[in-house]
Amino acid sequence: MRVMVLVKATEDSEKGFFPTPETNEMMEAMGRFNDELRSAGILLDADGLKPSSLGKRVAFDGPGRTVIDGPFAETRELVAGFWLWDVKDMDEAVAWVKRCPNPMPGPSEIEIRPLYEMADLQ
Repeated sequence: MRVMVLVKATEDSEKGFFPTPETNEMMEAMGRFNDELRSAGILLDADGLKPSSLGKRVAFDGPGRTVIDGPFAETRELVAGFWLWDVKDMDEAVAWVKRCPNPMPGPSEIEIRPLYEMADLQ
C-alpha cells in the first residue's frame, strides 16, 4: 500500500527556511529518520516545499484557466513537505509517523493519505 505522508505547513514554514542551530538540529534528526525509512524499505520519495508565496495555483472553470499567485490563505491547509511510502497498511504508516521527529519548531501535524492503486480503479 502506497501512502503520501503530508507535513502540514505552519506560520514558521511559510516564512521560509533559515539555518539556525535549532533548524539544523531538526534537519539532522529528520535525516536520521529518513535513513531508518530507507533501511526499512519504506521510503519511495521525500522532499520539502518552499513557502506558498513562491507558488502558483491554476483554477479551472470549464475551458477557462486562471493563475493565482501565492501566498495562499489558511496556512494550516497547506503542505510544507511530503514522503511517499510503501507500507503494509495504514497501521504501519501511523506507527512510522509516531516515530517521526517533530518536523516543525512548534506544534505541527502530519497527514497520511492512501494513494489509489490500479486494483481500486477496476
